[in-house]
Amino acid sequence: MSYFKNKSILVSGGTGSIGSAIVKKLQKQKCKVIRVFSNDENGLYELSEQINELKDISFQQKMKKNKIRFILGDIRELQRCIEATKNIDIVIHAAALKHVPICEFNPKEALKTNYVGTKNLIKASKKNKVKKFLFISTDKVVNPISVMGKSKKVAEQKVLKSNKK
Repeated sequence: MSYFKNKSILVSGGTGSIGSAIVKKLQKQKCKVIRVFSNDENGLYELSEQINELKDISFQQKMKKNKIRFILGDIRELQRCIEATKNIDIVIHAAALKHVPICEFNPKEALKTNYVGTKNLIKASKKNKVKKFLFISTDKVVNPISVMGKSKKVAEQKVLKSNKK
């Protein structure tokens, strides 16, 4: 993990189960800054409370002291991705819809988050000259049959293709 020392890191989906675990690990490193990017406002607040042992100072003071910024936004919005990736060295992309039944009932939303969101973060990262893009994909499928699996597979293919350009 010393690779992250003195680097500016963006963790998309930073309030989810995987993203928040990554943020907590990164907090122990000497990162220049960690940006936690999520569309879950309550999750951002709860994570800020979990990782900040300082109770008698303001939210902004806690962020400054801990070198963590809580960015409210959605990866489905390109402009917000561009803003979030500005001056970032490494993007760790953990944002995704991962629950098969929810994705099956909301297929367009699954595709917008898992594929379009990934595409937006790639585009924003390239525009802002991010050095590394790490895609966290826990769902490995060869021949997916669910909407969630299919949306994750095309997102993964997009990441792989983006390396060739």
